[in-house]
Amino acid sequence: MHSETPKTLHFETYTLDLQCCSLLCGRDEVRLRPKSFDVLRYLAEHTGRVVSKEELVHAIWPDVVVTDDSVVQCIADIRAALRDDAHRIIKTVLRRGYLFAAELTGETPNKRSASIGPSGQEITFCRTSDGVNLAMACVGQGFPLVMIPTWLTHLEHDWQSPHQAQLLRFLSDRFQVIRYDCRGFGLSDREVREISFATFQSDLKTVVDALGLYKYALLGISQGAPTAISHAARYPDSVSKLVLHGSFALGRRKRGSSKEAQMATALAAILRHGLSDEESVFLRLFSSIWYPNASADQIKWYVDLLRTSTSADVLARNRSVAAEIDVLDLLPKVAAPTLVLHCRRDNAVPFEEGRRVATSLPKAKFVSLDAENHVPLPGEAAWQAFISEIEAFLSN
Repeated sequence: MHSETPKTLHFETYTLDLQCCSLLCGRDEVRLRPKSFDVLRYLAEHTGRVVSKEELVHAIWPDVVVTDDSVVQCIADIRAALRDDAHRIIKTVLRRGYLFAAELTGETPNKRSASIGPSGQEITFCRTSDGVNLAMACVGQGFPLVMIPTWLTHLEHDWQSPHQAQLLRFLSDRFQVIRYDCRGFGLSDREVREISFATFQSDLKTVVDALGLYKYALLGISQGAPTAISHAARYPDSVSKLVLHGSFALGRRKRGSSKEAQMATALAAILRHGLSDEESVFLRLFSSIWYPNASADQIKWYVDLLRTSTSADVLARNRSVAAEIDVLDLLPKVAAPTLVLHCRRDNAVPFEEGRRVATSLPKAKFVSLDAENHVPLPGEAAWQAFISEIEAFLSN
């Protein structure tokens, strides 16, 4: 191994300690036979390509005559140790070999660079036509991918987010990722007169114009999806591809459901009155709607971000605007190829809303994810499918 080889490799909830030859899940050691560990290590160090059985035999048993059964048994041991029944981490490529499919967050000899962090992003500002200063951040290299704010963002604090950070690193390792804070949020102006769906649309246009972007892809998650849909419909020559997750075309008050309308009122009230209470049970309840399977620490971080990123008034106003969104008529006008992902048991945005978006878009691929969280969290089974689908779609 070269001297610059890292001491540890991280993927999902696991760590490969290359010096101690151990596999950890969190702080707990996962037992693996020595040869099985060597096979896992070799595959992880050669992530991104298929490794044949012959290559594994030559690398792991260089001076011993063994059969393919030795490789097969090691792969079975590894999958059992990683609870990889679905083969999301170690994939079998028929008649070719094995592929390490999990996303590594540590640098490996075959990755082009280390994962990019907050120190690698450049923050600038642009001004809207109504005088609001918007904070923009660019990080990574490659084709421009504009991430539209969900509704709760902070360009700096998102890099410490248990919900966002790993996605940001994954994307910025592959594309030039462009983000901006909504008006009223994060590093953008906090005191703003107007918050409306019209400003959501015009703020996105202000950002792409300020950066001189001619052709770019859009990633719209949750509330960012309708803005992405509207922009793609209005500027078909600029948007090359569209990725939507947890999307909706109709806000809660537009879905013809009294239950949804009442929920919109309740959520706005929780945000308006619960933000001042540091131990607010209502805020934790609100957070658990988005991430029901999150840990206590992850929920606490999300609640803290609610307080860090903006004011109670702006939060409530923003949610009220989202409840009135209606871009249903714009869906057939979107010319860009679109990937629509949605978690099947999503409590924040019903699965049927994502399906409605996909069936109304002319060039949509729909992927349902077996998860309950609004956005899959790193470590859960749906996470790998989530990032793999996005990478495959944007890279082709």
